[in-house]
Amino acid sequence: MASTTETNGKRTYGVSAEVPASACPLADEPSTIASNIHYHAKYSPHFSPFKFEPEQAYYATAESVRDRLIQQWNETYFHYHRTDPKQIYYLSMEYLQGRALTNAIGNLDIHDAYGDALKKLGHDLEEIVEQEKDAALGNGGLGRLASCFLDSMATLNLPAWGYGLRYRYGLFKQRITKDGQEESAEDWLEKFSPWEIVRHDVVFPVRFFGHVEVTPNGSRKWVDGEVIQALAYDVPIPGYKTKNTNSLRLWEAKASSEDFNLFQFNDGQYESAGQLHFQAEHICAVLYPGDATESGKLLRLKQQFFLCSASLQDIIFRFKERKGGEGSWQWADFPTKVAVQLNDTHPTLAIPELMRLLMDDEGLGWDEAWDVMTRTIAYTNHTVLPEALEKWSQAVMWKLLPRHMEIIEEVDKRFMEMVHTQRNDLENKLSTLRILDNNPQKPVVRMANLCVVSGHTVNGVAQLHSDILKSELFADYVSIWPSKFQNKTNGITPRRWLRFCSPELSGIITKWLKTDQWVKNLDLLVGLRQFADNADLQDEWASAKMANKQRLAQYILRVTGVSIDPNSLFDIQVKRIHEYKRQLLNILGVIYRYKKLKEMSPEERKKTTSRTVMIGGKAFATYTNAKRIVKLVTDVGNVVNCDPEVNDYLKVIFVPNYNVSVAEMLIPGSELSQHISTAGMEASGTSNMKFALNGCLIIGTLDGANVEIREEIGELNFFLFGATADEVPRLRKDRENGLFKPDPRFEEAKQFIRSGAFGSYDYNPLLDSLEGNSGYGRGDYFLVGQDFPSYMEAQARVDDAYKDRRRWLKMSILSTAGSGKFSSDRTIAQYANEIWNVEACCVP
Repeated sequence: MASTTETNGKRTYGVSAEVPASACPLADEPSTIASNIHYHAKYSPHFSPFKFEPEQAYYATAESVRDRLIQQWNETYFHYHRTDPKQIYYLSMEYLQGRALTNAIGNLDIHDAYGDALKKLGHDLEEIVEQEKDAALGNGGLGRLASCFLDSMATLNLPAWGYGLRYRYGLFKQRITKDGQEESAEDWLEKFSPWEIVRHDVVFPVRFFGHVEVTPNGSRKWVDGEVIQALAYDVPIPGYKTKNTNSLRLWEAKASSEDFNLFQFNDGQYESAGQLHFQAEHICAVLYPGDATESGKLLRLKQQFFLCSASLQDIIFRFKERKGGEGSWQWADFPTKVAVQLNDTHPTLAIPELMRLLMDDEGLGWDEAWDVMTRTIAYTNHTVLPEALEKWSQAVMWKLLPRHMEIIEEVDKRFMEMVHTQRNDLENKLSTLRILDNNPQKPVVRMANLCVVSGHTVNGVAQLHSDILKSELFADYVSIWPSKFQNKTNGITPRRWLRFCSPELSGIITKWLKTDQWVKNLDLLVGLRQFADNADLQDEWASAKMANKQRLAQYILRVTGVSIDPNSLFDIQVKRIHEYKRQLLNILGVIYRYKKLKEMSPEERKKTTSRTVMIGGKAFATYTNAKRIVKLVTDVGNVVNCDPEVNDYLKVIFVPNYNVSVAEMLIPGSELSQHISTAGMEASGTSNMKFALNGCLIIGTLDGANVEIREEIGELNFFLFGATADEVPRLRKDRENGLFKPDPRFEEAKQFIRSGAFGSYDYNPLLDSLEGNSGYGRGDYFLVGQDFPSYMEAQARVDDAYKDRRRWLKMSILSTAGSGKFSSDRTIAQYANEIWNVEACCVP
């Protein structure tokens, strides 16, 4: 029980004496768990001692759970150290972890015990969970995928470490105002995170700038410049119902006390005195700082190198530590104990940095170091978009990383020599294949090319994406190294994305399958197919979906003030706001629907399918057209939702500050989800998998993992529209040649915006991007107009299907039943077997 007292007229809460404060770090029973929570409230205090409000209760609860995690963590670490398996090290600039409390108590199988314990302390678990802020360590799918992968690695008992940066402010917190999106700093670390443990004994120096010296024996050494310290913070990653608890190691940038100039400070030169401290703080301040200026480019490059250098120094240190007493190991053994995976091109600098560490610090020759590096590092490509295939200015690279540019030049030179001697048929393509683009106007380093030339394996993240990589983007490399390229279709963790976020639906699945083993073996969901027509299952399914819709409706009312009808079709598109993801296509379709509803008689409206359309996602701060799309969605919502003639049949909501916790509310409550990118542009997508797993039907193009989802759940359970990837180049060419004839409905929707129906904001620049036949910012590059009629026809099929309740429920069940392939457990098992050659190492 919580006791209540009055202090200076304010009500505060303390823990009742009925629950003793005693340390019970491995408690299983609710009463002893409650005592352990009370112990942390009393003896690990972060707040005034007379308070035990929800926020204080959250931190004490988290520290109680962490006790158990630390025990498992230590056992895991010692087991790996003792048995010395090959380990996987996953390097990623982003991790979107989501809330850790629900995940931890779920994976540890102590959810109910903690719920009962908190009741004894006067709190509800659901209320306590809400106190946790999402760790702001990522942006979108790339970071969420990395987090799903860490969950699966631990669940599969794989010896693995994640490496990232400890961003103080992350990307940004999104607010929606009358002017559209506004960005402010994330506050996830404003107090502290109870899940991270600082490792004061794990610190590595990371150098920037300086120059290269040649020693008398001819070896090279990078010296001078500025040196920043990388300090490790570890976050525990528990597996599901297993003792294995792996680590996500996040680096923070620090300067030492020696770098603070006390003389300058006392002389009044305060900024100069702590200059290196300020520069260190900048490195881990913000995810993807703006790079329009040279200082912005330098900072981004610093971030990437800081991650790579600190992580590789740590990996090498632990390799040597495990081998320390034997004296028999060789550097050639390193790839038999270490696998490094680069999550996209952001950690590409791991390639020259590992070469530098092996040659300059460990004394290896080029050939030996190259052999070790190429057998260690593999690369995952996540995009075919040219702007996302990183290219760094050679001048910036020479300035910041002079030794690494020497190494990259040597890799480039040796690659060209190899092509000259072995593949002279590719000589005329060398200018695009080589790593260095020496265009005099803008000489750059092509990071993706460096990854392909240097890594032992390159993989795409969906079958269509991998096929495009092999047939288009990297086709000539494939002709040189055909066995280097693989596909690893992405996956999602079934724990966070069904078992924990939708307990009602999970319970029904377990009841009908007569087992809960599907949580670790998602292929078992196929067993639901035999019951898809069963009226009892359909009724239970409908009940679970309605509970999730009602919960979502309450959330929407709380954060937007708009009341939505749980009996309407919940139609959701949530992802990063980007023109290729075509939120613009969605809202143009909504605008046309609104216009038609306005033109109908009241009787005609009653025959339509009522919809609540929800769109959410962050537009990058400097991406003007994306921010215009956000503004348009909010303006349309403001008009539609206040229109008494129509708002029983259509509501439009922009869901603010989309993150993992918001997704855990939206996805279980969804019925239709839009995955409508221009074909050939989305590498995979993983939110499509989360929606499908939760029995949500997809309207989408044949893009990314949509292709495989449709194959698995059945063509009849997927609302397909739009041009295919192989048609897109021809359609763009037709457009350039003036052959495109726009659909009248498309023109009508655009004209309705221009009429001022949604306010006085100037949408002409946004609409102009859909006009003309070619040119920068024009010519409808993403084929919104081309796919509009097909999209509207697919939406009409959705309306018809939703009117047939039994048909829709059957389709929904079949969607979940066909989602087994899309478990990240399957993806990670394939990485482990086919790329990393890493085996399970189960803690006894």
